[in-house]
Amino acid sequence: MNTFEFVEPRLLTEAIAFLDTDDSSVRAFSGGTALMLMMKSAVFSPSRLVSLRQVEAHYSDIVPGSNGDLTIGAMASLSTIENSPDVVRLAPTLSKVMKRLSNVRVRNVARIGGNLAHGDPHMDLPPTLCALRANILTQGPAGQRRIAIEDLFSGYYETVLGQGELITEIAVPSQTGWSSSYNKITTRTLDDWPALGVAVSVRTDGGVIADCRVAVSAATEKLTRLTAAEAALRGQPVGNAVFLRAGEAAAAEAETIDDARGSAAYKTDLLRVHLRRALQTAIDAGVQR
Repeated sequence: MNTFEFVEPRLLTEAIAFLDTDDSSVRAFSGGTALMLMMKSAVFSPSRLVSLRQVEAHYSDIVPGSNGDLTIGAMASLSTIENSPDVVRLAPTLSKVMKRLSNVRVRNVARIGGNLAHGDPHMDLPPTLCALRANILTQGPAGQRRIAIEDLFSGYYETVLGQGELITEIAVPSQTGWSSSYNKITTRTLDDWPALGVAVSVRTDGGVIADCRVAVSAATEKLTRLTAAEAALRGQPVGNAVFLRAGEAAAAEAETIDDARGSAAYKTDLLRVHLRRALQTAIDAGVQR
């Protein structure tokens, strides 16, 4: 491992100033769970790491809103989010997803902002947050931005974040009237990277799907919102026949890829089946509330 500079600013503005450089090997460091692996394997050699551990404490806060919305600081650890009573109450699917996200040792260290900024298409949080209609807030040399989760990822391990631009918080709107589910399909161990991750959220009115969100990851190069599948669901009566049609629409729309966890054709078949199951789980969860 090469030598590098390590700085620990105490203000977010100072961190951004350290990161505002043309040197692409200068990188922010929050939990470091993915970054350290990249460094150990010589995939990435930084000239400077800018630790975010000492920045203002409120960037780790989880704050419920008066209307049922939720603000999660980018420096909140995954374990903190998993066990937060406010997350369990206001966005329970997010808490459930954490239980199979890597392992507890990683969740104790990893931060949600770094998890998203890493751009890994195999992660469980992006499709889940997309289904929950979440946005991220960023701060960088050019100021603040608000970005929908589905617009954050531009390619395989790529995001739209600029040099020196940091995620500061995740904004989850009220889930009142909505029910959601995330299906993670692994081909090896239970907590392995998925061959497919599919997340859904639905809002029904009188047995009809009034609105919905469908997102897929892992089987695709980046998080993808499946708008054709959503269109197949909106305005339709809840039922298996509609779920099957949505599965076919999703299979036609998603650009699945081959990798060590399965062929593109296999993942397309997984999507057909597990979208239907995720929809039924979300509907059942809504009935039980």
